[in-house]
Amino acid sequence: MQGKVVLVTGGAKRVGAAISRRLHAAGANIALHYRSSIGEAQALEGKLNHIRPGSAMLVQADLLHPESLPQMVHEAVRFFGRLDAVINNASSFFPTPLAEIGEHEWNDLIGTNLKAPLFLAQAAAAELRRNNGAIVNIVDIHAERPMHDHLIYSVAKAGLAALTRGLAVELAPRVRVNAVAPGVIVWPENTSWENSVRRKQIVDQTLLKRVGDPDDVAKTVYFLLQDAPYITGQIINVDGGKSINH
Repeated sequence: MQGKVVLVTGGAKRVGAAISRRLHAAGANIALHYRSSIGEAQALEGKLNHIRPGSAMLVQADLLHPESLPQMVHEAVRFFGRLDAVINNASSFFPTPLAEIGEHEWNDLIGTNLKAPLFLAQAAAAELRRNNGAIVNIVDIHAERPMHDHLIYSVAKAGLAALTRGLAVELAPRVRVNAVAPGVIVWPENTSWENSVRRKQIVDQTLLKRVGDPDDVAKTVYFLLQDAPYITGQIINVDGGKSINH
């Protein structure tokens, strides 16, 4: 991926950081988006630039404000001179039991998981078309099988799956759009998931009987960007078989 430029939203932590490191190791230059994790973002930027000077830069934005999205694209293009791919990885995740759902929860979860990817794709479309680029969205296996007490999140990810297919139609033939749907990769940053019994139950539902690794997702993103020139509009589950073991 030498000379290619990739914008990764939420690229400083967890799965986003694994994607950023994997694509950088393949030769790509990385525009690392972050909202508030400035410490992690600066640390990863420093590591990537130590490996290859001038190969990483930071873009700060709150994805709940669509007016900031064109500026993200502009900053990446201004710094690197081009943009070849967008990875919509950033995501809010928290429970929303039906009786407790309000407009704030709706706006947050739909905003980060669905609205922002749409308007970022819109902002990047011209540059991606110019470079025969690609978009990879990070969906979730619960887009197809909603998670209990996570109604809005599940709906948002289902919308992102539909957006993936819709953008593949809208941006063809010059831009490919695909998605990766992780299962149990890293545990959420949420104390309700810390119960070891619950975790064991979830892992036991996977066919491979283990938790995945963030690099499992990163490798699939790399495949879709670099080794899949005739694949578009598709969603690949990376879940240890959990989605078929119900």
